[in-house]
Parts: sequence; C-alpha cells; structure tokens
Amino acid sequence: MAATRLPGTPRLLRALNDRAALDLLLTRGPLTRAQLGEMTGLSKVTASQLVERLEERGLVRRVGEQAGGRGPNAQLYAVTPGSAHVIGAEVGPDGVVAACADITGTVISRVEQSTKDTDDPVGVVHNAVVQAAGEAGADMSSVRRVVLGTPGLVDPQSGEISFAHDLPRWHRGLLADLRRDLNIPVFFGNDVNLAAVAESSTGAATGVTDFALVWIGRGVGLATVINGRLHQGATGAAGEIGYLPVGGAEVPHNASRRGVKGAFQAIAGADAVKAIGKQFGFRGAEAADVVRAAVAAGPAGEPVLDELARRLALGVAATCAVLDPPLVVLAGEVSRAGGPALADRVEREVAAITLVSPKVVVTGVASEPVLHGALRTALDAVRDEVFGSTTD
Repeated sequence: MAATRLPGTPRLLRALNDRAALDLLLTRGPLTRAQLGEMTGLSKVTASQLVERLEERGLVRRVGEQAGGRGPNAQLYAVTPGSAHVIGAEVGPDGVVAACADITGTVISRVEQSTKDTDDPVGVVHNAVVQAAGEAGADMSSVRRVVLGTPGLVDPQSGEISFAHDLPRWHRGLLADLRRDLNIPVFFGNDVNLAAVAESSTGAATGVTDFALVWIGRGVGLATVINGRLHQGATGAAGEIGYLPVGGAEVPHNASRRGVKGAFQAIAGADAVKAIGKQFGFRGAEAADVVRAAVAAGPAGEPVLDELARRLALGVAATCAVLDPPLVVLAGEVSRAGGPALADRVEREVAAITLVSPKVVVTGVASEPVLHGALRTALDAVRDEVFGSTTD
C-alpha cells in the first residue's frame, strides 16, 4: 500500500525550520549559514535555501564576515532589527511611561507623558506611542503591537479593563477607542501580571515554571505562573490578593465600590506600612522610604521588618497553601526597599504557619518591571506573527 502523503507537510517543515533558525539568530547570532545548518541539523543546501528565503523577506541581513580556512570568508547573518517594532507602556495615576523595542528586543526609546492635566486617555496614549516610535526612528507602520500595563482587572475574553480605581477615566470601551485611534493592535495587561512576565524573563524567576509574585507597593497584588503560564482566572481577578480576608482586619462587604480597601490591603498596603514604621519611630514620605530607613537602622529597625513580614506572610501563606509553588518573589517598591532582610523573614514566617516552605526572594528586575513585562509580552506575540509567516 502506498504511504499517505500529508498535505502541506513540506511547507510546515519549512516554517518550523525557519522559526528555529530565527530563534537561534536571536539568541546566538550572528551566525553563518554553516553554523545554522549545524545547529538545526539541516544540510548545507537546505540551510542556504533557508537563509536566502529569510533574507528575501527582509527578516535577516548580512552583518559581516567570518574568516575561515581556505576559500572566501563566510557571511554572517542576524535578524533584521527594523523588520518589526513593539511598544510597551506602564500606565499610572500620574502618567504613562512608554518604550519602543525592535524585534530583537533592543529597547531604543523611552518617553513619559503626564496624565495630570488631561482627562483624555486616548490622547495621552496616542502621544506616548507616537513619541516613542518617533524617538526610536520607527515608522508607525512597523509597530505591530502595543501592550499597556494598568492596574485593575483585564478580562481574558474581551481584553477590557475594569476596577482600575487609580485611573477613573479608563473604562470599558476604551480598548476599541485606542485601537481605532492608533490603527494598531492594542492590548491591556494587568500590571502585576506583567511584572511576573519580566521576572520570568530576566529576573529571579528565570527558568522557573511555577512561582508566585507578590507585589507590595502603593497597593498589594499577586501574579501566579503555573506550568510556565500566567493564571488569570475566569474574569481576570486571579491575584487580587488585596481583598483576601485575613485575621486582624475588617472584611468589607462592598468590595467592588471605589475607595473600599480589602482586608489584606488594609494590613499590608502602603498606609499600613507607614503606620508600622510610625509605631517604631520611622517615618517617610512613601512606604518604601519607611522600610528603607528601618533596614538602614540595623537592630533598631528590626521590629518594623518583623511586623511587616508577619503580616505579609498571611497573604503569602494563603497563596502557597493552595498552589504550593517552590518560589515566591517579592516585588514592588516596598519589597525592593526591604531586600533580603524582609524576604528572609517572610520565608521563615510562612514556614512557621503552614506546611509549605517556599523559597522567598526579592525581585531580580532592576527597574520598571511592568514596562519590561509589557515589552516582553508584545515581543512574544509579534515574533510568533512575523516569524510564523515566513512561508506565506
């Protein structure tokens, strides 16, 4: 009996080989045709055809030569940076910070736009995106995706945001308005979830498939990564740990109303951190300032860290008792200020009050994790689009 030929198989194999080669050029490039052949297992002829195909589509370019033995030098190839661009942004109550990256992941511009003197979110985002692209020297037609990191819930089905209490002008229907204005695919991402993306990509959770990230800053939040994927829940509310009922705080029965604090937020948010510091003689303009001063004070500041760790452990323990992750990352301004001294205390407290004992560490992302998570999210999607269409 003759073997059944699967339709489209050669095209599928070409697409898989192209994507493998492009990924190698991103992570290990520049490379010669021979090196690509060795790394992908392709013959010299097939590797040469692959490079020619990608070069014709403008996805790779020659960037130099590599001297060898006899014969002419081998051409070196790399991914063409300008073949596509993405823009990521972090949206807060005072402004928008946006950055533009090329498809290699190189960040080539960063801009800020104030939101204090306007009630037009579409205009603010428009200006930030256009300015970021302009300063990067990128034509708007090459910008393939914009990801905006915001507080609040992001519906996994519609992509709309809600309960963004810090952004009163940001409402349902805004996503369509932004897409219509920019004529570019625009997506919202929860800010803490995007911080977890950055942590997984370049921070303390690199290479870890299961972890929880607890954000302690002006507010408190949680992101969980399970089997390498963000868990958002049915409505996008997974991780709203500020509303976790905990002992020692009043549990509100009108949590969805603007201005209502959840129980865990009440005992571990910025106002609570300031109150803890004041109790032990430490004050600051921001909660992170209080914690930083306590750390710098040595033994005199230890009661502040002990009490804060005891409270944070209630939320961390509740999360870990359900999910049992091997790693918990403390992120946000307060967590960074507390550093290892705070993380170690939380780790001990969690182990003391539950049957789980995850490793607790401070964020490894140096700055602007939400912005970098937005860029990474946009890049992953655009690379799939651009690199997955090489045989169209």
